[in-house]
Amino acid sequence: MKNIGIKALMGTVLTLLFLTSCSDILDEEPRSIYEPGFFETETGIYGGITSMYAHLRYIYGQAYYYNTCLTGTDEVTYAQSADQNFKVMDISGQGEITSTSSRANVLWEVAFSNINTASGVIENATELGISDALIAEARFFRAFDYFMLVQTFGGVPLDLGAGELAFNDNPSRSSERNTVPEVYARAIFPDLLTAINDLPDAGRVTGGATKTLARLYLAKAYLTYGWWLQNPNNIPTYPETDRTDPDGHDPQWYFQQAYDIAMEAINNPGPFGLEETFYDVSWAPNDRNDEVLLYADHTETSEFYNGGSLTYGSGSAPDNFAGWMMTWNYTVINSSASATEWDAVSSVQREAEQHLGRPWTRMCPTIGAITNTFADKTSDSRYDGTFTTVYRGNWDKAGISGSLYNANFMEVNPGDAILTFLDEEPEETIDYPDDAGNSNMGAGVLPGRPDFVISPEGISRIAYPGLWKLGPYRTDNGDGLGQPNAGSTRPFNIAKFSELYFIAAEAAIKGASGTRSARDLINVIRARAGVWRWDNNGNEEKTEDHSADMVNATPATIDINYILAERSREYYGEGYRWYDLVRTQKWEELARTYRIGGSNYGDHTPQTVTRNIEPYHYLRPIPQGQLDAMEGDTGNYQNPGYD
Repeated sequence: MKNIGIKALMGTVLTLLFLTSCSDILDEEPRSIYEPGFFETETGIYGGITSMYAHLRYIYGQAYYYNTCLTGTDEVTYAQSADQNFKVMDISGQGEITSTSSRANVLWEVAFSNINTASGVIENATELGISDALIAEARFFRAFDYFMLVQTFGGVPLDLGAGELAFNDNPSRSSERNTVPEVYARAIFPDLLTAINDLPDAGRVTGGATKTLARLYLAKAYLTYGWWLQNPNNIPTYPETDRTDPDGHDPQWYFQQAYDIAMEAINNPGPFGLEETFYDVSWAPNDRNDEVLLYADHTETSEFYNGGSLTYGSGSAPDNFAGWMMTWNYTVINSSASATEWDAVSSVQREAEQHLGRPWTRMCPTIGAITNTFADKTSDSRYDGTFTTVYRGNWDKAGISGSLYNANFMEVNPGDAILTFLDEEPEETIDYPDDAGNSNMGAGVLPGRPDFVISPEGISRIAYPGLWKLGPYRTDNGDGLGQPNAGSTRPFNIAKFSELYFIAAEAAIKGASGTRSARDLINVIRARAGVWRWDNNGNEEKTEDHSADMVNATPATIDINYILAERSREYYGEGYRWYDLVRTQKWEELARTYRIGGSNYGDHTPQTVTRNIEPYHYLRPIPQGQLDAMEGDTGNYQNPGYD
């Protein structure tokens, strides 16, 4: 395979990182040449291991891959400014997913070079006296990448040109795909089992791989493979193979293993655990908290260590720019300088602040996500801790002084609500304009309110609640607007301790037995969701405990659809959803139709859109670049349906 040979190993693909053994952070040093013998040195081993953390930046926070994980699900559709990168993923008549249009190519192109690096480390490290714990980090990342690949594309090659799971030091233009069971049985499971045995409880460095992290991925891999073996809706796989396990286990064995491993991690968490409130998990000043097991890191202290400019985002990896995609163009919002006639002033300026950030308007939530998934916005804090629903005036930070006048020509000051996406449909009728109106973005007016409003049924592809979770955060804004055009300098969260409860609960629904039921496990998450310490969109302290209400509202018997709804409430917009729907084979059932308003300001009439989700869509196409790089007959290499 040409694009997974040594040339692509990392010298020109990733910024090399070198780890100093006495440091608790990853020290990065660029290197323009990376030849195979480098892995025969201690410096090369440390450099290779550290680069595995760097490779995460090229996948997580990369907006086009992020789009493939969400657009087309019940959570997300394309927004007004979307190009074909986003529209085709919606599968709603705006284009077809093909080997050239699918941006899952991002994962393919990055993962294999890292797998080869991991193999180089694993093969050479022992002879150099490198500890098993350090080698286990490479094993974790090799399994991690293979697990992401097999979920996305089906069976993938274990031989990159030098033998199965062997380090390849010469470009190869031939490739054969292994089957799904072979990838799990020969690569993912063995590497993760070794990683669990050899990794420490606490990370060697800040954000480093741990036993808890490896247990999370092993439990999730067991769960996913159990579903694959069971295949309840007869979804095809490729390369074609029987749904039998080479080790002779049935799906139930894997569901039980998923439960047991997840419970082992919950009961032996090391330094990890749940944050006290859901808000605290995504609150930017609390980044890198004890609930986050793995992240693609960034920083505002250094462009070099950040992996990108601190002043202007390139719109490409390794920038963390995924958060721009569901940020609509709130900067069009106008208020008035006059109390008697409309004298437009931009009252919500672009700012490097978690509620705001750089708007691209490429992706938007479906109405169903707002009204159904997050139906409870009173007891459950997760809606408030996920979305930006109130846009507040910040014109003073742009040098505009004094008060302004807003809806109903009522006076507003910096920090006041200028536009509110209402939690529920109001009893009174909203007076919407026929076009953009005074607000300049089609928002309506309610009597006695100084803020413009849009109800849940009125959101559209052009105006919708933003994704607060991924919003930017800087400590160097001073009294101004900061650097809102830069990529986010926050880490992109990849794995969380909370998912262990979901994995164990899902396994229990699939028949696994143990000391805690699916309902018990989900109620740990739901109880936490009922605890408020801050009203995010109200911008004020809110000390309320609705945990008992949340627990009592949980059905006595929960099914997989309930688990999936809870997963969406917990992880909305973080890139989990497509994988969740594909694993459980619920994609077509839950996301076949959705509702959303149109693409013009003032359009508040929901439309019902139907998607054409076919069984072959449950695998993404092999990228055309891979096929073009191969010699010989590639006719059987592509996943069926994408020929």
